[in-house]
Amino acid sequence: MAEELTPENPETPEESEEQPIKQRKNGLYQGVSDELAENMKSGWADTELHGLEPIPQAAHTAARRAALSARFPGERLVIPAGNLKTRSNDTEYSFRASTEYAYLTGDQTHDGVLVMEPVEGGHEATVYLLPRSNRENGEFWLDGQGELWVGRRHSLAEAEQLLGIPAKDVRELPEWLKEATGPVRNVRGHDAGIEAALVDKVTAERDEELRVFLSEARLVKDAFEIAELQKACDSTARGFEDVVKVLDKAEATSERYIEGTFFLRARVEGNDVGYGTIAAAGPHACTLHWVRNDGPVRSGDLLLLDAGVETTELYTADVTRTLPINGRFTDVQRKIYDAVYEAQEAGIAAVKPGAAYRDFHDAAQRVLAEKLVEWGLVEGPVDRVLELGLQRRWTLHGTGHMLGMDVHDCAAARTEAYVDTTLEPGMCLTVEPGLYFQADDLTVPEEYRGIGVRIEDDILVTEDGNRNLSEALPRRSDEVEAWMAGLKG
Repeated sequence: MAEELTPENPETPEESEEQPIKQRKNGLYQGVSDELAENMKSGWADTELHGLEPIPQAAHTAARRAALSARFPGERLVIPAGNLKTRSNDTEYSFRASTEYAYLTGDQTHDGVLVMEPVEGGHEATVYLLPRSNRENGEFWLDGQGELWVGRRHSLAEAEQLLGIPAKDVRELPEWLKEATGPVRNVRGHDAGIEAALVDKVTAERDEELRVFLSEARLVKDAFEIAELQKACDSTARGFEDVVKVLDKAEATSERYIEGTFFLRARVEGNDVGYGTIAAAGPHACTLHWVRNDGPVRSGDLLLLDAGVETTELYTADVTRTLPINGRFTDVQRKIYDAVYEAQEAGIAAVKPGAAYRDFHDAAQRVLAEKLVEWGLVEGPVDRVLELGLQRRWTLHGTGHMLGMDVHDCAAARTEAYVDTTLEPGMCLTVEPGLYFQADDLTVPEEYRGIGVRIEDDILVTEDGNRNLSEALPRRSDEVEAWMAGLKG
């Protein structure tokens, strides 16, 4: 990784011209000659882009901002994208814009801020962004975030064309916010500089109301979002196929090979994975969020793969399949797998408009409780088991959650608008029952121990029922075996 020289904390183009260049302590260049600095200012072609078409979701983001405006009339609303986060020393994590900001603008650049300024009859939206890096002060080649180091940013004029929102220089925003008057709400947790500028203008309660509204606004997906979720599921299915084809290489290495194989598909066809991939082989499948992925992959064991591609527009799939590593379930594995499949079928059937949100969970849990009673692992009757939650020793988690730009989407929504609501068309949720028999659980037969099974699909509520967005991946045990055999040739 190359070394850069950086201007000392530039704030505006004018100020940064006067700032000394910050030297890397052990950098090989300890300065810039006047001649070189002057030479770097000239001889560059004009690369401004003109006549750009708006991004595909521009009309949708405009409608979302209109709904936000209607909810908070007369109030200034501030929604930041967030800043780069240091991974170690002078390297940063890959940036992912805050969900609220990306949802309302379609933009994904760091340091961006959407400001909804109250006016008569609604709000005027402005997106505050970093302009193209300055060539007069050397920022474009000396700063660590300059154009020659990390790539070209859009100019403010280009951003306006793409986003359909007036754009201004974000470096001017903190001072302007400090001087602004009137009621203000801010989405917290993303930009410390913006929060400092608003510290005496906001309250935690009012800011939380804004966050809750934006979370609930995503409960029902529009046409653009549904298409993105389908795209995410289709790419995810191809990622699962990739994994099946290389299980022999995973056996020769570790779960990391599975994680890396799926990640390649996510990066080629999308932005990233939507969450840390769970590539859990053998008894690791009984650890719900096993993301270390450093264990062995052995023939005869099961692989629980929970993974999702995040599209370039930041919508993620969330799919789980539990696969026999050698392509064939043992009798005990099949018995447990088929029980989970039956529970998932019951859960999916309960997803329909007008149904209570909790119905799919209750339907799946009842099937699993029936199986546990049938197998003699817990004393019935089933209603008693469910009332006391005794099945949870082996089922552990809820049967699903809302899905969208976040894998656990709409998480800040009020309980009455989420788990206590009724389903309506456009909602998208996961249905993911599981059974997990820990390796050290002495209350179950020895042959069950170390077996974990989860099956998860992404289900869209439609006008007449539901649609399984991830149906490209087989679920029934015999279909899984046939699918794996076909992929392995």
